[in-house]
Amino acid sequence: MLRYKLTIEYDGAPFSGWQIQENGPSVQGALETAVKAICGEHVRVNGAGRTDAGVHALAQVAHCDIAKHFAPGRLRDGLNAHLRPHPIGVLAAEIVPETFEARFSAIRRHYLYRIVNRRANLAIDAGHVWRVPKLLDTSAMHDAAQRLIGKHDFTTFRDAECQAKSPEKTLDQLDVVRDGDKVNVVASARSFLHSQVRSMVGSLVWVGEGRWSADDLAGALAARSRAACGPVAPPDGLYLVRVDY
Repeated sequence: MLRYKLTIEYDGAPFSGWQIQENGPSVQGALETAVKAICGEHVRVNGAGRTDAGVHALAQVAHCDIAKHFAPGRLRDGLNAHLRPHPIGVLAAEIVPETFEARFSAIRRHYLYRIVNRRANLAIDAGHVWRVPKLLDTSAMHDAAQRLIGKHDFTTFRDAECQAKSPEKTLDQLDVVRDGDKVNVVASARSFLHSQVRSMVGSLVWVGEGRWSADDLAGALAARSRAACGPVAPPDGLYLVRVDY
């Protein structure tokens, strides 16, 4: 039995999320079907992050244990052949020690949230960014975002159905960067609560629109109440960019 580490990209739009569930297709389910097609056994594919419905990944990491031996390149190519036409690509496969866990061995996860800040409709990026028509003050957004850095109780920015044992997380990075009409929000931490990034982004957009100040954002954090959160950004613009080990 060998343990394989997979690096995967996917368009989350057609999926109900990473995790297998009854209400729709999942990335995990598509991968497990592909594994079974090439090795004849049902194998659990464990991901580093349980991305929500509509959320994308540039480099999700997963692991699985397969009895049949495959050269890593052959496993990668075989999975990709059976994943078509799903918008999922296995970028790399490698053999790792059996102690490796895609989720629990991770030391940091990096997310990107993409906003297009313009009045015109989306043509190319529809379903892959959040279009915000009102001009955003990205300097104010970035300055306010720094109030969330560090270890805090993030209950305000936590989905009501979050299953994490504790609302305390340590946020290492939350940067807001403008490039023309594109606004990128970059977030890094060892782990995140359910919907934490999208909740923080939605509240930061309120800051950028002038509805909230940095003090309002800090006050929302201190309230430790979901009711104090601003709007939750749509899943379209969120990407799992990288997982560090």
